[in-house]
Amino acid sequence: MNVLIYFFLLTEFVLLVSPSSKWILELGDNFIDIRKDGGYWLVKFYTPWCGHCKRLDPVWAHVVQALKNTHIRVGKVDCSVFPNVGRAFDVTMYPTIKLIKPEEDFTFEGEKATEEIINFAIRLAGPPVQQVTRTESLTNIKNMNQLFFMYVGEREGLLWNTFYNLASKFQAHAFYYSASEEIAKNHVDIHKLPAVFVHKENSHYFYSVGEGNDVVDADYINASMHKWINEERFETFPKLTETNINEILHTRKYIVLVIVEENKLLQIPKEMIDFKNTVESLARTKRHKYHNHFQFGWSNSHDLANNIAMQIVPLPYLLVLNSTTLHHYVPEDDPTEMTADAIELFLERILNQTAPVYGGNDLAVRLYRAYFKSRTTLSERWRGNPALTTVLLGLPLGFFSFIVYSCCCANILDADEDEEEELLHEKKD
Repeated sequence: MNVLIYFFLLTEFVLLVSPSSKWILELGDNFIDIRKDGGYWLVKFYTPWCGHCKRLDPVWAHVVQALKNTHIRVGKVDCSVFPNVGRAFDVTMYPTIKLIKPEEDFTFEGEKATEEIINFAIRLAGPPVQQVTRTESLTNIKNMNQLFFMYVGEREGLLWNTFYNLASKFQAHAFYYSASEEIAKNHVDIHKLPAVFVHKENSHYFYSVGEGNDVVDADYINASMHKWINEERFETFPKLTETNINEILHTRKYIVLVIVEENKLLQIPKEMIDFKNTVESLARTKRHKYHNHFQFGWSNSHDLANNIAMQIVPLPYLLVLNSTTLHHYVPEDDPTEMTADAIELFLERILNQTAPVYGGNDLAVRLYRAYFKSRTTLSERWRGNPALTTVLLGLPLGFFSFIVYSCCCANILDADEDEEEELLHEKKD
């Protein structure tokens, strides 16, 4: 079997060496069968004509370099050459990144940054819950990971089983560890065992079963911990993109989104960064007040804000999106002039349902949102390359017009022939 595997590797995979001497496996059709023989594969599905794929190339090179000495094999599939491989893994857009195991695969849905992709692969290539056996190991974990979940106590019982099952479900999104009390107590104060906490941004927040509940059974523990992990797996003020916002929506909270402009050097204009810092400071200092209802974040994606608001919005911009109903709220004041108190008043009006509400998710709004998105996309393509846009639109429209014209002309010619035949019959009679 091993000889067969290496034979396929030699015949179907082409090893390419980039200028930076990083080895990249170019995968072919036989990968569909080879993946079943075991091991972990981190694979990028791409096409040569995709601009987003080309922008991912330098990031992918760093990923390959970082994982070259691990048990995770890294490769890529050109879906324009091997479309069957893309279809076999349900790839519908490019680039798509997947961690592939023999019997299952996981799609990367985060921001396409080197560290994010590497952590995604490492998490899924290990057990759902990694056991920490040394104090210095936990110190290293805290230094490496800004966010992780930990179970403390004996690895048995209802709380442990629930934690393990949920770690298996959310493994792609965060790290999960377990440790004994002796190891954990050197890093965090624990008053009751077993315990579950999240470490993020140099702070610890414990999962609480809840007080005053008459019934605390397996269903309750599962539901409450699921909700807690789903909310706490995000940082206090993360960067939101069109890719990861769908994950943020799973919190079922109000999403407070600050939209700013960021150039290629990751620089933000002063008036925009001042406003961004004001909202971030509010999110951190008033966590106890707003954390249960709001998830704060920021984005440099103007398109994301435009598609939510269904209009071209000015920058900087502040909007709040209801992740359940998809309604959104915008302040009446200019964001650059809003103080922390004004932002708090705006959030309070949302909670007590006195703020004006827009959008939603009914059929009319969905249709208008699709129309707006198509219109703005077409407009951007026209500004970027009017000649190519004309060709892309002209060909299908011309083809459609030809079909309509042919059908209509065929009907007219048939009608004329029928009339001529009737006239001939009349003359004969």
